[in-house]
Formats: sequence, C-alpha cells, structure tokens
Amino acid sequence: MPQCLGWSRLLAGWGLIAITAGLSGCQWAVLSPAGPIAEGNRIILLDSLAIMLAIVVPTLCALLVVCIWYREGNARARYRPEFSYSGRLELLVWSIPALVVFFLGGMAWISAHRLDPAQPIPSSAPPLELEVIALDWKWLFIYPQQGIASVNRLVVPVGVPLHLQITSASVLNVFFVPQLGSEIYGMYGMSSRLNLRADRAGTYFGLSAHFSGNGFADMAFDVLALPADQFSAWMAQTHVHGPSLDEPAYRGLLRQTARVAPYTYRDVMPGLFQAVTAQRLPPGVGPQLPDGASESVQAVH
Repeated sequence: MPQCLGWSRLLAGWGLIAITAGLSGCQWAVLSPAGPIAEGNRIILLDSLAIMLAIVVPTLCALLVVCIWYREGNARARYRPEFSYSGRLELLVWSIPALVVFFLGGMAWISAHRLDPAQPIPSSAPPLELEVIALDWKWLFIYPQQGIASVNRLVVPVGVPLHLQITSASVLNVFFVPQLGSEIYGMYGMSSRLNLRADRAGTYFGLSAHFSGNGFADMAFDVLALPADQFSAWMAQTHVHGPSLDEPAYRGLLRQTARVAPYTYRDVMPGLFQAVTAQRLPPGVGPQLPDGASESVQAVH
C-alpha cells in the first residue's frame, strides 16, 4: 500500500509539471516585451530559469532513478548500511549549488546596473517628460512640457524614451506596465525616476502593484503607444477639450473614487507635481480603517 501511494504521488507530480508546460503557451505580459527594458527583464527571467533548471532537472531525474532502482523488488540494488562519507559526492553536492549561486549573482549584478530605472535610455530622440501621481484609486499623468494631463490613460509616442517622475498623493503605491518594463514605488513626499520606451504601437495594460485600499483592484490604466503624427494630433485635440487642472480641481481628485473612466485636462497648473512632492498640497485620505475613520498618510509613512 505505501508503495502504491508513493507511485501515485510521483505520477501526480509529473502530471502537474505537464499541465504547467501546457499552460506555458499562454501569452504572459512579462514575456511579451514591447520595449528595451521589458526585453531586458525577460532575458533575466529566462536566463535565471535556465540556470536553475540545470540543477532542478538532473535532481528530479536522479530522484526518479533512485526510486526505481532502490525499489523493494529490485534484488540487484546494493544495500550499504556502513556507508558514511564520499569526497567525490561531497564535491558534487556543494560545487553545483555554488556554481548556480555564482552565475545568478553575477547575472543579477550586471543586470541591476544595465537596467537601473534611473538610467536614461540611449536614443537620438529627446525624451518625453512625464509626471505620474498615484491617487485613491486612479492615476494622474502630467505632461509638463505640453501643459496637459490625463487620468487613467497614458498616451505616448512610439520609439521615444519616456522619462517618468513618480510620486503618490496618498499611501505607498507601485507603478507597473509589464510589457514596457520595471515596476517602481511611488511614495508621498518623494519622487522616483523611471525610464521606459515603447518600440511598437499598441495598447498596454498598466496597474498598481501594491495594495492601497478598497479600490486597489480597479486601479488600472492603459498605455496607448501611437505613431508620432497620431500622438501630435492627440496633443492638439487635448489642448482644446477638457477642463483645467488647477489647485481646486486637484483637490477634487483627492476624493476617493474607483473605476474612473479616462479623461484629459487641456491645461495644468505649473509646478503641480513639485507642489505635491514638497507637500505644499494636502495628501489624499488613504485607506479607511474598519471603524470608518481615515488613516492619515503621515501615520502610514
């Protein structure tokens, strides 16, 4: 009976591996990069997987061989109760994990410098400056050079480096567009830098990657990458339509709302992002405590 249970568990394990391999055909955003930073992240994931499989696969194969060879019914298997030490075995057991750690550590060291979020992306085109503010529970994107802003939709030109400055008007949050690159934290009173680029036109899903309260599940946005002429047309249209983003309008954005449909502002109060990071404007309410009282941002941070 125990032998049957052992074989059933082994078959169940291999079945799970087969199912996982079958699902690998699904399109995962982090494995479908649309920019150089996301491509670098994909290479790191695949290289790490290959290095770790170099020890996992032989270990699983050895486990299967040992289970079959040392089964109860195999009379050819040698039983050595006096065995206590083997120098060759010790070398094998310690050298392979050491090599894995060495390769993974070296790859992480090189990639951490190459994909530094604050490092500009080399390009002949000047970067597009963007200011990002995480609110409860929506995203505000400011184009300081163009003097316009957008809520829950980030429109960018294809092939142009994006220089983002990211902060939060409420609790800690995380900005993440899986198909474009690395995620980064946004914190109240601080400004984080992130450099990305979209190399092909399309709509890419962006999200908040850190729990931030009741409306967190709906705190998503679209990144719309357009050719240069279509991006210029969008900017021209935005300058004509929509309200103005002044201080009273920004204070209205601080109210907690979820599932906000994307819309734009035709002009923006100069220095709004700097006023938020310098805490010259009030913070958002933040998540609600169970008794209904608001939890202040200052207390959280």
